[in-house]
Amino acid sequence: MPDVIVIGAGNAALAAALSAREEGCSVLVLEKAPKAERGGNSAFTGGLFRFPFDDAMRDFPALLPHYSQEELDACVIPAYPRKQFQEDIERVTEGLADPMLVDALLANAYPTMKWLTDRGVRWMLATGRQSYKRGDKYHFFGNLNLEANGGGQGLSDREFEVAEQAGVEIMYETKASRLLTDANGGVIGVEIRKPDGARQPVEARAVVLACGGFEANEEMRCRYLGPDWELAHVRGTRFNTGDGIRMALDIDAQPHGHWSCGHAVQWDYMSPPTGDLAVGDLYQKHSYPIGIIVNKLGKRFVDEGADFRNYTYAKYGREVLKQPERFAVQIFDSKTIPVLRDEYRHKDVTKARCNTIEQLAEELTVDVQGLVETVREYNAAVQEGDFNPSVLDGKRTVGVTPPKTNWALRIDEPPFEGYAVTCGLTFTFGGLKIDRACRVQDTEDHPIPGLFAAGELVGGLFYYNYPGGTGLMAGATFGRLAGLSAAKRAKGA
Repeated sequence: MPDVIVIGAGNAALAAALSAREEGCSVLVLEKAPKAERGGNSAFTGGLFRFPFDDAMRDFPALLPHYSQEELDACVIPAYPRKQFQEDIERVTEGLADPMLVDALLANAYPTMKWLTDRGVRWMLATGRQSYKRGDKYHFFGNLNLEANGGGQGLSDREFEVAEQAGVEIMYETKASRLLTDANGGVIGVEIRKPDGARQPVEARAVVLACGGFEANEEMRCRYLGPDWELAHVRGTRFNTGDGIRMALDIDAQPHGHWSCGHAVQWDYMSPPTGDLAVGDLYQKHSYPIGIIVNKLGKRFVDEGADFRNYTYAKYGREVLKQPERFAVQIFDSKTIPVLRDEYRHKDVTKARCNTIEQLAEELTVDVQGLVETVREYNAAVQEGDFNPSVLDGKRTVGVTPPKTNWALRIDEPPFEGYAVTCGLTFTFGGLKIDRACRVQDTEDHPIPGLFAAGELVGGLFYYNYPGGTGLMAGATFGRLAGLSAAKRAKGA
């Protein structure tokens, strides 16, 4: 009998498994996916982590021991104190984020980054995704600076390697179907379903749920998120179908958070229904702040420059879902095409490149007259000023709706490029209520003995939106804490 069972095998789950193992517990990880598709949603991400720090040049060398001082000096990275991180969360979640979860995240984020570093996770400065080069310096924006080497897949591979070296047992193609409880309602194990369909009880002293939200479950998406969400594409794994949430609710766990909302981005229009590990996160299209976005009618519908993409991208996919045929096009001209992010140059991209706006509209099946009028009105509304995409430059439009608040450049220098996008759902915000020790709470706010949770299935941290990079950071942070708490329970402490 293992001391601790961890359900799921993404970033949060592996952090939990490793931290419990380091406390001397035997640990079994249950992964519903086959080995070739392991890693949950984490493997599909860009591997970016958001954390607070007071001085990059003081705090980053411990995370980037392989970088030279010259390489660090080539980067301009504004400090990101804890108070600013807290304000960002409160601002984008409209003040609804659970203060306890926010405080626990902020207090443990940097120590968790250091913990992962000490276990061999290798970080890279995200110059290609999160900075613009001006002169001989990389100017970082949006307080998101480090990514795991190899992105989400590299992070996942390294975490599996460390966990396996530490003696964590992993069972693939093994679904947890039911939580086992004792006469007092405490969790004492899991019923599993093996690849051949056989069901078997596996007892344990503690169980950690870290198997994602319900984003890959069409019925649950429609039930909780609302009409048309069953038609959204799923950015990540096809295996996150809400199993952990359902099992916990079945034993009276308390639902918590924003159940009718989720993290949704602009995703390539011709992408498959669920994620493709060979492509990873490259179906995303995140350079929209320096262009414009139009719908099938050729009309703009969001303020592309409302804030850095790190604070708008997780909600703008939802806006695309509301458009005719769940379709939109991002448009750029020769001034901005050279600085588009790497995903725009991937071979699997739905795009057109033309010398006139009329041709571009025809190529991408957008109403020609509508787009021509939109571009003409937008160009006339652009105000003069210095364009600087590494800061909120205030270069805006006046007299058009919606406005563009920053980075407004005229779309007037051919060639023009358009990229067709739809809504890509990353993860759902509703889930289970936990306390600071990651103990799952019942409907009367009592901890369910033996049950812990971390990752996407924890509710209460994100509402409406989230600051980019907070998902992986929260997963690792609460995963580590859940593993420690589960180990304490298993050892009877």
